Parts: sequence; structure tokens; C-alpha cells
Amino acid sequence: MGYKTTFRLVLIFVAMLAFSSCGSRRGTVKSTTAAAGAADAMARLKSRELYKFITDWTGVRYQLGGLDKKGIDCSGFALLLQRDIYGIKLPRRSRDQAEVIKSSGSLKEGDLIFFSFGGSGVDHVGVYLNNDYFVHASTTRGVIVDNLKLAAYQRAFVKAGPVKD
Repeated sequence: MGYKTTFRLVLIFVAMLAFSSCGSRRGTVKSTTAAAGAADAMARLKSRELYKFITDWTGVRYQLGGLDKKGIDCSGFALLLQRDIYGIKLPRRSRDQAEVIKSSGSLKEGDLIFFSFGGSGVDHVGVYLNNDYFVHASTTRGVIVDNLKLAAYQRAFVKAGPVKD
């Protein structure tokens, strides 16, 4: 199946999910807009291998300490993605992963993004895609593409950048 055909199928599937969800009409519009943004970010990926990796993992549920498709946590997802797509070896924990990057003002596909939701230190990691979208293993939604500009991520943002050479 071609890249454009796969993208269309993913977009149709995401749109179907958005339109079939419960809630007000306003919520559906937001969901549809978010889904379209995520689909657009996926379509703009430079790496086909990254596209395939993300689509293979999308929807896998979150499991603390998980490292397979039965369940995965954020640092495990970042570790596998960096290893399988870029050949980069990362530490297992997100706070340790944050120590091996060089902070950067302009993000590029594959850069790591770190957050602190629970207090003083890094406790979450995602991988930047493009146009303010990133992929991560969400504790509530599993592996998903999200918008970095959402207020919750802006408040929790710590740092981002590529892995040091």
C-alpha cells in the first residue's frame, strides 16, 4: 500500500473516531481539528520508517515499565523509537534520557521533548515530529500524536533537543 493511500486511510479512521465520539458538537469540532493536525504532522514526516513505527505503535496502552505492545511507558517508547529508527542508545528512565540531550531552540524530527507533570524533575518524554506535534505514550490514551501547544504541555515543558553526539 502506498504512502498516500495509508495516510488517507489513517485520516479517514481518525475522522470516523472523532465523529463517533460522545459529547457536544463543540467537542467534536475540537477533536476533529486535533485529529486533522495529527494526521497532517504524520503526513509531513521525512522518514517513512518513523511513520511506520508510529502507526505500528499508535494506540498501544500505557503500562509503567512496559516495553512491548502489551503496554509501554513514555521512556520505553522513546528508547525503542530512538534505537529502531535512529540507531541511538538511550538510558531507560526519562530523567536519565533528559541528561543526554543538548537543549535546542529549534526542534527537528526525532528530537526528544521532556516534561515535568508531577513535581520537581523530568517525569515524561516524547519525540518531536513537526509543526508543534510530537508522539508519546500518554498515561491515559496510550501511544498518541499530540499538539505541543496544548496548555498542559506548555505548563509542564522542561526542555527539548537532539541526543548529544
